[in-house]
Amino acid sequence: MTGEPSAEAVRFRLAVVDQALRLFDERGYEATTVEEIAEAAGISRRTFFRQFRSKEDVIFADHEAQLAAAAVYLGAAHEDPWEAVCEAAVQVFERFTQWREIAARRYQVVRRVPALREREIVTVFRYERLFTDFLRKRLPDTPDLARVQFTASVTATHNYLLRRMVRGESAAGAADLRAELAAIARGGAAARSDAEMVLAVFPRDMPPGRIADLLSRRLGTL
Repeated sequence: MTGEPSAEAVRFRLAVVDQALRLFDERGYEATTVEEIAEAAGISRRTFFRQFRSKEDVIFADHEAQLAAAAVYLGAAHEDPWEAVCEAAVQVFERFTQWREIAARRYQVVRRVPALREREIVTVFRYERLFTDFLRKRLPDTPDLARVQFTASVTATHNYLLRRMVRGESAAGAADLRAELAAIARGGAAARSDAEMVLAVFPRDMPPGRIADLLSRRLGTL
């Protein structure tokens, strides 16, 4: 397992990322060259390529640091593996709140470039895979579907709140994410319950009183 990068290394890479995203935002991704990024960051072209393989790698460099930090955290001893996954996700979120400007600028750049959106999807899946592999190792007797459902829910919840934050639609913090993650069923508990489970879907703007009335009527016929 790769060790967590030093704070100095993370700061250096983030400084380059910040300059690259600024140029991408101002000039466009395709129009910006590696030489221009290196000059803006005050480094040589050779130094750039010692840290990054391409312009595309620069955009997601902070994710590499995040994944490494999450892997180190999960590699330590944890009494509750489910809770460990949630806490790893919260730590990722907390760091993104510290790098809010970079996250917001990347969002603007990525949404305009289809190839970068595809890379982002792959990057998100890497978090999910990291969490799932951890649960497979720590909870080998748990049904795999339960593990996959759990990690998918954790990453989706994290990403939803993160996107709202970078778009300026929410000031949600780590405590808000913890509260939302605490509501996610763990270990397929809901699926294994002896009680019947009823799933209901309603329009977003339906009044709560109307929802309660419809549920009461429908449940009475089951």
